[in-house]
Amino acid sequence: MIEAVSCGGIVIFRAKILLLYKNYKNRYEGWVLPKGTVEEGESHEQTALREVKEETGADATIMCYIGKSSYSFLVPEDTVEKEVHWYLMKGRSYYSKPQSSEYFRDSGYYKYHEAVHLLKFPNERAMLEKAFDEYRRLSRSGQWDEPAR
Repeated sequence: MIEAVSCGGIVIFRAKILLLYKNYKNRYEGWVLPKGTVEEGESHEQTALREVKEETGADATIMCYIGKSSYSFLVPEDTVEKEVHWYLMKGRSYYSKPQSSEYFRDSGYYKYHEAVHLLKFPNERAMLEKAFDEYRRLSRSGQWDEPAR
């Protein structure tokens, strides 16, 4: 068994969530949240911010830790047990540019009900639900001050 740790971000700007569309060799992969592997010497927060920037081009600030998800998948030589740590992030704009070298073909900000239906993986939907609940709480308390429209 191979153990792997990744970190990612649920980026929200003006109540919309940043998603990526992955398509590998013209095979549908689906809509996902930005995440990636922790590099040596990086904290989980640093990894999450770096991966969001690399995969989406978006600038964001971590607001809080949301939780972790776990899943496993098969590779030719073994089974990978992956743990992903998720952070709620405040985006600085609607700008995004998908990282084509990682087979991301599209990116954009979506309303909550759209994002929940678009996300391919149940564990990412669950993290989005937790993150959006926290976003609402922070917004109500004035701790999420959105830029003027």
